[in-house]
Amino acid sequence: MTFTKLPSGVPLSTFLFDLDGTLIDSVDLILRSYRHTMRRHRGHEPSDDVWMQGLGTPLWVQFRQFSDDPAEIEAMVATYREYNLAHHDEMVRPYQGVVEAVRSLHRGANVLGLVTSKMRSGAVRGLRIAGLEDAFDVIVGSDEVTHPKPHPEPVLIALERLGAPPESAVFIGDSRHDLECGRAAGVKTAAVLWGPFDRAHLADLEPDYWLERPADLSLLARAPDT
Repeated sequence: MTFTKLPSGVPLSTFLFDLDGTLIDSVDLILRSYRHTMRRHRGHEPSDDVWMQGLGTPLWVQFRQFSDDPAEIEAMVATYREYNLAHHDEMVRPYQGVVEAVRSLHRGANVLGLVTSKMRSGAVRGLRIAGLEDAFDVIVGSDEVTHPKPHPEPVLIALERLGAPPESAVFIGDSRHDLECGRAAGVKTAAVLWGPFDRAHLADLEPDYWLERPADLSLLARAPDT
């Protein structure tokens, strides 16, 4: 684990996680769902890079770049979800080492939250596949907020439900939207490098911590004071 800047000296005790690309490897399923949807509604597949730029935001935000018709966006979201749910359980798996690392944090004197751009029901399904359905004290889905990531609202709601101050919290995610959300909410940010995005893609956002492998989460829980 490496630091962009030294920690504040306040021990971290609240660990907020993104889901897709952070805890579970669902990127292949996400891209297949996107391609299927675009073939059905547009007759062709735009570049995967177009979708990846918005990864970590809700579906309705993603599809808004292809249409300004609310009815069509709703239909696209429905097509995407139908395909995604039909193939979810066979294609989604936790990243190697994640389950052990999260459970180790959960056994300590920490509180854990999940902050995701998935709807709550989809997030719970992903946690169940990973065997982590009982590891989180709070879950905040995209259907529970007015302003999704990168707006700070999802993280702020998680902190409110947990009764946790931002000074003792870190938001752990793989995308730019995660890091922007956490920074705007006033918590520490940790960028994971086992997901779809590399250091170069995230470096300008200057996360407080870089996590190269899930085992680094244990070091984060013991981050040195200044």
